[in-house]
Amino acid sequence: MNVCPQPLCYELLAEVGEGHYGKVYKAREVGEKQRLLAVKKFTFRGETSESGIPAFMVREVALLRKMQYFNHPNIIKLLDASAVPVGVSLDLTLVLEYIDQDLSTYLTKAPASGLSHDCIKDVMQQLLQGLDFLHMNMVMHRDLKPENVLISSRGEVKIADFGLARILTFNIALTPGVVTLWYRAPEVLLNSAYMSSVDMWSAGCIFAELFLLRPLFQGYTEVQQLQKIFQVIGLPSEKDWPVDSPISYSVTWGAEGCPTKLLPNLGPDENDLLSQCLAFRPSGRISAAKALAHPFFVKH
Repeated sequence: MNVCPQPLCYELLAEVGEGHYGKVYKAREVGEKQRLLAVKKFTFRGETSESGIPAFMVREVALLRKMQYFNHPNIIKLLDASAVPVGVSLDLTLVLEYIDQDLSTYLTKAPASGLSHDCIKDVMQQLLQGLDFLHMNMVMHRDLKPENVLISSRGEVKIADFGLARILTFNIALTPGVVTLWYRAPEVLLNSAYMSSVDMWSAGCIFAELFLLRPLFQGYTEVQQLQKIFQVIGLPSEKDWPVDSPISYSVTWGAEGCPTKLLPNLGPDENDLLSQCLAFRPSGRISAAKALAHPFFVKH
């Protein structure tokens, strides 16, 4: 089946995923380039289409379009987008570059002995370069997790899925239910105000997962997630607890104090970077730019 939304012509090869609103296909570009493509097809029916495309989809397309101009190697590229009314429905098609697998799948294929130090360094460096670029452009991803980090067979890392992303503006209305639970920063769990530092918390969780080959904090409720976090980083002091949180401070959350090593098997540089990514106070959390200059990346 050939589809030609101008200016890109492609042939659908196989369905590779299905979500609430539509399906994702692997496709091949028709013509000289013969590039592999990821084609996301969404159909918005009835009431939804009367009010237009849902806000999260508009945001995703707008942000990907904005990112497209900069052509950053660690951000997924939007190659084409089209919306076509079909009766009372609206069909939206996004064409993106095709990447073989996500980081979650990549980790399931890792040897039992774990990933090499150089491999972890390379993946994290590319992830942080992508995050630094987003944050420099005032974009919060807000849903960073291994499933939204793509890694090609050539080892290229690309941040994807901007459905929850936001442009950071003054007095922005922020949603508490962002970021998949296991990668959610404490300030989000505590319904407090947050900034782009939520992405650095998620990056820290991913950093630990590259060593552990499993998620660091696996809670199944928001309360349990906080408890899991405090078991590792220690309970913060009451003065560090966000004043705008509706959840009150209590010593019953866990033992106070910060452990010197978050993961006992890691070296000093790895532990230092991890602890700076997983700082409880957002203002104390390392930025992507500073993380890239950390000794973990600089030392040979």
